[in-house]
Amino acid sequence: MLTALYAPVIVVEPLTHADEGSLLHSAVRLRLFGLITVGTQLIGAYDEVREHKGETVRILRDSGIPLTGPLSSLDVWDHRMAVSALPDGRALWRDRLVFGGPGSLALLPVLWAAWQWRGWRIRRLARGWGGAAEHARGPA
Repeated sequence: MLTALYAPVIVVEPLTHADEGSLLHSAVRLRLFGLITVGTQLIGAYDEVREHKGETVRILRDSGIPLTGPLSSLDVWDHRMAVSALPDGRALWRDRLVFGGPGSLALLPVLWAAWQWRGWRIRRLARGWGGAAEHARGPA
């Protein structure tokens, strides 16, 4: 899913990862339109399930860090996505990025624009997730 969120503007290319089916613990190269390398990042993501006010919340936390390129001026990167079920069968999605470092002020407009694009892509891609989940579960 990570690669689909940023495509075609940013192409995410795995460099190393322990699990061939996952980018959750990887070094990746980022390329603008697949042509110009704009940096590398370490993705260190962890998945957890918590109970909050009687509801189950699934949280994905990425505390990796940009290694090269313009984003490497950041020394704080804490990204959390949380999803929980709503009573009507829909899901509540929360997405938060905390970043900091010497280049954070200069990068704020770029990261804000990227986050808007990413949110738009998530909403578009999510339309098909319900059917995919039903298909993955198989017949009742």
